[in-house]
Amino acid sequence: MHALTDTGRAYNAVARQLGLDWRTVRKYATAAIWQECVRRPRPPSPLDRYLEYLQQRFDEGEHNAKLLHEELKAKGYLGHYQRVKMAVAPLRRGLPVEQPHQRPPSPREVARWITSSPPRRTLDTAERLQRLLAHCPELDRTHTLVRAFAAMFDTNDPGPLPDWLNELEESRLPGLPSLAKVIREDLPAVVQAVTSPYSSGVNEGRITDVKLQKRLMAGRAKVPLLRQRVVLIAHLRRHAAAAH
Repeated sequence: MHALTDTGRAYNAVARQLGLDWRTVRKYATAAIWQECVRRPRPPSPLDRYLEYLQQRFDEGEHNAKLLHEELKAKGYLGHYQRVKMAVAPLRRGLPVEQPHQRPPSPREVARWITSSPPRRTLDTAERLQRLLAHCPELDRTHTLVRAFAAMFDTNDPGPLPDWLNELEESRLPGLPSLAKVIREDLPAVVQAVTSPYSSGVNEGRITDVKLQKRLMAGRAKVPLLRQRVVLIAHLRRHAAAAH
């Protein structure tokens, strides 16, 4: 599409040549990457968990959407009849029921999955991450390196750090060689962080609390009110920690 339109030809002329609508030509011609042309998957629906049953009952000969809706209500479905009717419509044309498509994770989500400790991942997150790593060797390698670094903190042993930095540099993965360079420049501080039982995480959390409260008050809160809110949050955090 770009090869035809980049020469200056009109969208209508390209559409006639390819037998497409000119709007389709415009969509592809103005897209910088192919992902911009992919239709977004529909959001999850309360009907999704009943789709297999709906297909089964339709195959058994029950084609009445109202009766199928009543059966689903007896099974706990709380959605509207119209949604069931729309799901049955493609079945009448001989098409399979539309299965829900899972939204692909964002880079931020994948980064959070990789940096999270495996025991803290939910079952769904663990399964999605494994499928992702199986399809992307580079990401699988990154995950292995991240978990190796986390293991040093778990054991408070910086011994593997030099070999780990060499692996980072040899991996040639985007961003990792430069990370190794930065760590080498401040290696004593990193070793201290691995071996020390102390962490600045609590202080960072308190600073985040203060910033959040200031933003929530949109700059209208003075110091006494901000102090009261921060103290209250700290009290709630301690209470929640004691409860666990």
